[in-house]
Formats: sequence, structure tokens, C-alpha cells
Amino acid sequence: MPDATGLELLAADLRTANPDAVLDTEFFRDKAALHVAPAAIGDTLEFLRGRGFAFLASVHGLDYYPEEPRLGVQYEMLDMSSLDRITVKLRVPSGEAEVPSVTNEWPTADHQEREIFDMFGVVFDGHPDLRRILMPDDYEGHPQRRDFPVGGEPVLFTYNQAQGTQYTD
Repeated sequence: MPDATGLELLAADLRTANPDAVLDTEFFRDKAALHVAPAAIGDTLEFLRGRGFAFLASVHGLDYYPEEPRLGVQYEMLDMSSLDRITVKLRVPSGEAEVPSVTNEWPTADHQEREIFDMFGVVFDGHPDLRRILMPDDYEGHPQRRDFPVGGEPVLFTYNQAQGTQYTD
């Protein structure tokens, strides 16, 4: 992974390419992270691809409740030739949780963006098939948010109800 100096040099180059992209840098416990504006996520990941980070390993959702902006999305990028890793972080307010989808350029983000949408309620603009992936289509709420009831609530799966399919323990 880039060291602290390498991270700052990378951020400076990215700021030259897109002045509004990088909001902050973070180097903590030998882990490098770029904090970027949500609108700049596509350009940022393409910039990193040009720097060797050509593998999008994972996309994660986070909830920083009660802080605002409340919801976060993190992208883990890998450089397989030099075994480097960098995290790209962004945050969006809960009321307008919209982030541009990167699925067209990074197909591995497809199901991961859908999972974040389902569990946290972040809408990925431009996603080709943004719908629930883990919870029923008619489910209300987002179970991974920190204000979700601790005990949860029973989930009634009604997808095959018309065919008379029964699920038993």
C-alpha cells in the first residue's frame, strides 16, 4: 500500500486531474485512504486504474449514525503487480443518499452496489438493475442502518405463496 508520502503524492496528482475530487487523505495503521466527493467516484477509480489499481476488490456500505453525512461507501482497490491496496471513501447524507454507479466500468460492483442499496438505502444512479437482493421486494427499511430495531422483525417471504410452496424448519 502507498505510504503516507505516496498517498499525498497520489492525492496531489488526482487534485491536478480533478480539483474537486479529493476531500481528504487518511493514513492510519499503515492503511491508505482517499476521501472523495460522491460525484467524483467514477473519475477517481479510473485515475487509480491508470496508476495500477486495476482490481476493485470490494464495495462496502457504512452507517455513521448519528453523524452527518450519515451513510458511507468504501471501495477497496488493489494493485496486483506491486501488491498495493488503497481505500476510496465517500459519504452522503441519509436524506439524499445517491452515488453514481461504477458498474459499467467495474462489473464486480454490480451485486455489491445492490447489497448496499438493500441494506443501507444508498441509491446508485445509473445502475443497470438496482433492486433488492437480500430482502423481499416489498420489505420496508434497511436492516444494516444503526437506527434499525435491535431485535429486528420477522420477515414473511411471499414470493412463491401463489404456488403453495411451504418453507419449514
